[in-house]
Amino acid sequence: MYKEELRNKIKKLGVDLCGFGSVERMNSAPEGFKPRDVLPESKTVISFAIAFPAGTLKSTSPHPYTRIRNSISDKLNGISLDVCLLLEKEGFLAVPIPVIEDVFDEKTGRYRSIISIKHAAQAAGVGTIGRNSLLITPEYGSLVWLGAVLTDYDIETDPLLEDLCTNCDLCVKACPVNALEKEELDQKKCRDCCFGEAGGIWAIKCHACRDVCPKLLGEKRNQKLSGITL
Repeated sequence: MYKEELRNKIKKLGVDLCGFGSVERMNSAPEGFKPRDVLPESKTVISFAIAFPAGTLKSTSPHPYTRIRNSISDKLNGISLDVCLLLEKEGFLAVPIPVIEDVFDEKTGRYRSIISIKHAAQAAGVGTIGRNSLLITPEYGSLVWLGAVLTDYDIETDPLLEDLCTNCDLCVKACPVNALEKEELDQKKCRDCCFGEAGGIWAIKCHACRDVCPKLLGEKRNQKLSGITL
């Protein structure tokens, strides 16, 4: 199966972006969280993204954003399964990376995905990681949600992108709990502020670092939402 044929098949499953990267590009990942710690035979990480509805950022209620985040995560998990089945029908091994299901890394005291999905996206040329710790894509800015699959299929890699973050530090200043003051996000401060109960229901109550990013929308969204202020 040719690379572009595979990319088109994955896009038809319902994603907006798809890229391929060599797992060697993730060699700097923490021990235990490298691609070959998950699938020893892995050669390629496949990354894909779905655009996140911009209107949820303007809602005065936290629940639309939270519901979309949960629903889009379920959708990406389903697409990851479909990608794995597609690859295995062609004779390749494939493993899905669960979305928003972090495990605790006792060595560093941080919660992590079994491999970093945003670093996988960067390694696959889908986008670059900004100062706010979010992935930024040229097409859709940072308003994307991500999925990934590891495979032993040796796919030609896509080129890496140049850094899309301007280091304006608006996200650093906007964070209500100063979780971005250091180079590495202070997870505890961020989680304690963002996640909690709202109206008796668990919700994501803060996305200030996303809201103020000059790269929030990306080229495609900027063209379509040019008259709307977020």
